[in-house]
Amino acid sequence: MGGVALDDGGCRVKAPDGGWGWAVLFGCFVITGFSYAFPKAVSVFFKELIREFGVGYSDTAWISSILLAMLYGTGPLCSILVNRFGCRPVMLVGGLFASLGMILASFATSIIHIYLCIGVITGLGLALNFQPSLIMLNRYFSEKRPLANGLAAAGSPVALCCLSPLGQILQYEYGWRGGFLILGGILLNCCACGALMRPLVPSKKSETPGIENTPDDVDKKAKPKPKLLDFSVFRDRGFVIYAVAASIMVLGLFVPPVFVVSYAKELGNEDTKSALLLTILGFIDIFARPTCGIIAGLRWVRPRCVYLFSFAILFNGITDLVGSLSKDYNSLVVFCIFFGISYGMVGALQFEVLMAVVGTEKFSSAIGLVLLLEAIAVLVGPPSAGRLLDSTKNYMFVFLLAGIEVVTAALVLAICSFLFIKKKPEAPEAAVEAGETVEAKNHSSTPPIGEPNKANGNSEKQRDPGDLRPESAVEDPTEVETFLKCKDKNITCSPESDL
Repeated sequence: MGGVALDDGGCRVKAPDGGWGWAVLFGCFVITGFSYAFPKAVSVFFKELIREFGVGYSDTAWISSILLAMLYGTGPLCSILVNRFGCRPVMLVGGLFASLGMILASFATSIIHIYLCIGVITGLGLALNFQPSLIMLNRYFSEKRPLANGLAAAGSPVALCCLSPLGQILQYEYGWRGGFLILGGILLNCCACGALMRPLVPSKKSETPGIENTPDDVDKKAKPKPKLLDFSVFRDRGFVIYAVAASIMVLGLFVPPVFVVSYAKELGNEDTKSALLLTILGFIDIFARPTCGIIAGLRWVRPRCVYLFSFAILFNGITDLVGSLSKDYNSLVVFCIFFGISYGMVGALQFEVLMAVVGTEKFSSAIGLVLLLEAIAVLVGPPSAGRLLDSTKNYMFVFLLAGIEVVTAALVLAICSFLFIKKKPEAPEAAVEAGETVEAKNHSSTPPIGEPNKANGNSEKQRDPGDLRPESAVEDPTEVETFLKCKDKNITCSPESDL
């Protein structure tokens, strides 16, 4: 895609693509698992809460809804805090909030207390961990970033497979109050993951060998403070297209996992057998995400990652449309297998594509704004599907609606990216108008005169796979050599002929 930006780091530090980055990846893996799996794991305690407080299922369902709304809706707040204080302090405070909410919920005397403690406090704590962890992952990985995103995204299904059985055991052994207390202690691990997010420090040495920057030089080169929330990302067509497509996609993406178990029960299957469908979906999802990350990192695929993401969304939507025709348990099993593959592909690519579109420097603001837009869709999508089910009493229409929404998102992303996002080569006149002389350009970006071919070969090998500039935008060493020879002969050339 022409709109992909190069990653130069929020602090202009080259991504190490390894080293301590693997520790950051592990922390992001754990945080992603807690953030996405915890709202579903808490649902294990709903029956006990209904019995304790005398409320209905719809009342307890608001716990997960508020938690997800906080996770998505506080995106801009997280962006402001990260840009102001950095990732590590925000994550440490977020871990304390996430744990505190569950501990306070264990002393709740009404369902309103549960809303405030788990939904608001724990939800805010998870949000303050989720977004900064993705930002740090983006700063530590560049060439291996698709694989890193795929591995980190795999934390969601892995944690779901672990937290749901653990919640059932805790409820059976200690009741819902004891279970909340223990889960609060487990969430303190978010603080340990936050401690892993060591910021990248730029080198004190200048790019010129043997010359070091003095404190005065550092002060002179000090950059202005970054914006707490950079709305200039909306000027980027690629970001606007991504945000619109992602919002449409979220309307239907989470609907099938919510209703597939009820669908199986409606067909006359047992509760245990019906719940097994989510286990199958999660198991396939675990392997789909890293595999898709590896594919997205291939040299010929990465420049076209937006179209791979469009294919993943389209695959997911078509799976929903075909799954609406399921009439027995075996057909639902097949549906869950293909849905797990497509769902894993979407999960592995969604933030990788956003990173590629806006670049590292603006990613902290872009992800916050995108999550805010998705929060609205999350609150609208599943309830709308529920109302459709109440009016039609037919699950087929629910899956059809979800499939149409997701397919629409895929078409919007692919078609608009193809039509409106095109990278144009830099016009030579632009450099002249900017006052950039050819001589300065040659000194800064051209290889030695004696070895033009060799230097050109090295530069091709060292180009970032994410660098999608056309070959015509890169200086031709032969033309540079010809110009320099003309210069040695004191031949006066016009700027146009120089370029």
